[in-house]
Amino acid sequence: MSHSLDSMARGYAVIDFETTGLFAKSSHRVIEVAVVHVDPHGRITGSWDTLINPSRDLGRQDIHRIRAADIMQAPDFAHVAPQLIELLSGRVLVAHNARFDTGFLLAELNRLAYGGDLEPLGLCTMQLAREFLPGSGRKLSDCCAAYDIPLVDAHRALADATATAHLLGAYIADDPDAPFWALHLDAAAASPWPPFQGDPAVWVSRDDIVPAGPIAPTSWLDRITLKMPEFAGPKEQLDYLALLDLCLLDRELSSHEARALVQLAEDLGINRSTCVALHERYFADLVALAWADAVLTEGEIADLITVAQLLGLPASAVATAMQPPQPVTVVAVAEDALARFMLTVGDIVVLTGEMQRPRADWHAELTHRGFVPGAGVTKKSRLVVAADPDSLSGKARKARDYGIPVVSEAGLSSLLERA
Repeated sequence: MSHSLDSMARGYAVIDFETTGLFAKSSHRVIEVAVVHVDPHGRITGSWDTLINPSRDLGRQDIHRIRAADIMQAPDFAHVAPQLIELLSGRVLVAHNARFDTGFLLAELNRLAYGGDLEPLGLCTMQLAREFLPGSGRKLSDCCAAYDIPLVDAHRALADATATAHLLGAYIADDPDAPFWALHLDAAAASPWPPFQGDPAVWVSRDDIVPAGPIAPTSWLDRITLKMPEFAGPKEQLDYLALLDLCLLDRELSSHEARALVQLAEDLGINRSTCVALHERYFADLVALAWADAVLTEGEIADLITVAQLLGLPASAVATAMQPPQPVTVVAVAEDALARFMLTVGDIVVLTGEMQRPRADWHAELTHRGFVPGAGVTKKSRLVVAADPDSLSGKARKARDYGIPVVSEAGLSSLLERA
């Protein structure tokens, strides 16, 4: 969402960040920023927002709801900085809990060696609430409720910045002649920020990203080239099946994994139609495994449905799988040709990201089962477990470099059940 930029106009720049954590001076980083311009009379005149790729784990994704797959298309802060600084220059910086947002802004700018002595002239709507809304509470939602300002989609930078802008407008309307408004406006206009000498990038809003959800099979299968003729033989097909098995360990297909499958198919010269056939073969072997004891449990049914969806197979394939095969024959690619991935005692398992289950609990269980919780990823590591399988943490990136599977917490639980 954006409007025209008038960098010379006097006014306010309301800012909000979503971050990987709470501590700007540590390794925590900004992952989303929104700026809303407000004129001296309290009217909103423009808004801008973008996701930011921090090249690290995203922290509490359950709070900000940003997936690693979302920020893979986003610019890093260095390429956001030129326009961001232009949006803020000469304006009064406003935020709700300004110490937090200003702290992250300065930390990110310091990493770029910009504005070491910069002291933004700002206002905090949380602190101003003590004057305009005594007793209302300090949260943005509390302050907005006092003025009947809607706060929709909280913990999205643009939503919080817009609500804060409306709150600022309400404060101004309550006391438009308060002298500190003009004092701050004049001081900010007299102290514009120097431009940032860098290469700007197109900002990528959440609205520009495909909504959260599982990877749609056609979104990656259709990227595999239709080749004629095809030159891949059984060996290349087996390599593809082996990677497919690793990608589906946790019954999820991350963007990184889908990209790896497409790239491998291209490198091996495997046709899209052959990929579909290999998916059908993989699924057939999985069905045979599920029916090996002549019983299909609810868990096995759910597993077959999940795999069929990830492989882009039609509903008829699942319906057929529900019928007992006659006779039952196990030709499991997963157990035979591919030597299905299994954890064995002594394997090193590395965790990364903000887990739903406390990391100490995972470490205790892994140790109890005879596995070794690893502090860092080396070529000896057997598995990396990430809060988000598309994690951009250093551990996850190193694991992909070494060809080590990266799975979710659910995937780890499943592997532990089979170990």
